[in-house]
Amino acid sequence: MSRIIYLLRHGQTEFNLERRMQGHCDSPLTELGKSQARAMGATLSALLSEPQRWHVLASPLGRAQHTAKLVLSELGLPEQHLQIDHRLIEVAFGEWEQQQVLALFDQYPELATQADWYFQAPACEPLAAVTTRLKAWLNDPALPQYVVVVAHGLLGRILRGIYARLTAEQMWQQDMPQDALFRLQDGQITRIECRQLVE
Repeated sequence: MSRIIYLLRHGQTEFNLERRMQGHCDSPLTELGKSQARAMGATLSALLSEPQRWHVLASPLGRAQHTAKLVLSELGLPEQHLQIDHRLIEVAFGEWEQQQVLALFDQYPELATQADWYFQAPACEPLAAVTTRLKAWLNDPALPQYVVVVAHGLLGRILRGIYARLTAEQMWQQDMPQDALFRLQDGQITRIECRQLVE
């Protein structure tokens, strides 16, 4: 049987709300972000008949770990079930971390027309380096058969592009939702909208 990966982005953070670049820096989940995380967990709970069989991996950054713990709660699994994988950390945006996106676009108008503008940041992690670590992760023979990944927007976009062998144009056209998740199986990507929770 082929490996199955459920790929989630962390819930909305304060920096997301302010449209700031996060990268390796961090900010807390907003109330909406916590709700999104619980909704992703509830969606997975309906999809997975035996949640305990699934390995839950997360980026080392706090926003991903907080999201993962809320997901685990919805799955009825203890926080100790979570495994941290440093290869799943978000792209480092160098000198642009914590900068507001609109301010960057005002300063560098040409960025607005470049799909991969993130990688223009001074001291940014190169795309080739990100691609190398994600290919190594996907090809790691120790990667479990059933995996739930809680990571990041840009990293998830690149990971999906590598997995499905998308062209660069196709990869950058993908969105980075916080209210949906993706199933990666047999080289195909399936988007799954999250179930709305009744508060």
